[in-house]
Amino acid sequence: MSLGLMVCSRCHGGFQPQEQIVNSQGEVWHQECFVCCQCFRPFPNGIFFEFDGRKYCEYDFQVLYAPCCGRCREFITGRVIKALKNNWHPHCFLCHLCQVPLSDQGFFSNAGRALCHDCNTKEKAAVSGKIICVKCRGAIDEDPLRISDETYHPYHFNCSKCGVELTSDARVVKKELYCLRCHDNMGIPICGACHRPIEERVVHALGKQWHVEHFVCAKCEKPFLGHRHYEKRGLAYCETHYHQLFGNLCFVCNSVILGDAITVFKKAWCINHFSCSFCDGKLTSKSRFFDFDLKPLCKKCFEKFPAELKKRLKKQYEKDLQERQFKQN
Repeated sequence: MSLGLMVCSRCHGGFQPQEQIVNSQGEVWHQECFVCCQCFRPFPNGIFFEFDGRKYCEYDFQVLYAPCCGRCREFITGRVIKALKNNWHPHCFLCHLCQVPLSDQGFFSNAGRALCHDCNTKEKAAVSGKIICVKCRGAIDEDPLRISDETYHPYHFNCSKCGVELTSDARVVKKELYCLRCHDNMGIPICGACHRPIEERVVHALGKQWHVEHFVCAKCEKPFLGHRHYEKRGLAYCETHYHQLFGNLCFVCNSVILGDAITVFKKAWCINHFSCSFCDGKLTSKSRFFDFDLKPLCKKCFEKFPAELKKRLKKQYEKDLQERQFKQN
């Protein structure tokens, strides 16, 4: 078709000689007429989207017709996943728990969430209070077999020695599984804490055998790791908590008193911390001191008190002195 016979598809006007024109899918436009039908602006980089015979720039097409992703909230211009009353990019449609892509493997709707098969099985088991087998992903109705903090149906395994199908009381020795009878015949010590075989160093204490990392203080639960422990009533304690529970702590520094202690007023002091509560002068067990609000008071500070108060303090002192002498005898 000659230039003189062509007309612009938008304004229906003709074209001037040497004028640049736009040709798209057999239709022609003036350059200034080839614009978005919504915002009337030229198409950025010449990219446009066509719907129902009308051409739109990318932005207006998305606003008018493109669905919004339920995860990233951006427009979807390619493949759309429709699920859970929403639209998704394929790469945004993930398992709610483990984040594995679901666009090509299917999903399960669980409490308004999209879950993969494994996570859905775990969630159902959690609701029913059951444990999941790591191997078959099925719920374990009876006691599980625990291997390296993971749970299995015991019947998935056989004893490495006699070949019998295992039960939940099977033992692991050097990455090999044994039934309880075969294990006991091997003479391997069992940890008193976790009840599992001890393959390396053994701690003998409290009439039992322990993994090094499982022999811990009954109070703070920190492993002794070869350090000294103290036994009391069938339990083991670290030095600090043994003295804290059954020994003396200094009233001033709150540290364990390992040597001699001065005990008065139902309190204990380190020898270096026993001092007058007023002047901080150092006192000894042989020093003359008075009870002032259950704290030691030296003789010099005592003399500065009013006569009536000194009289009451002296009376209490004589009473305490008699009690201490009685206990010593």
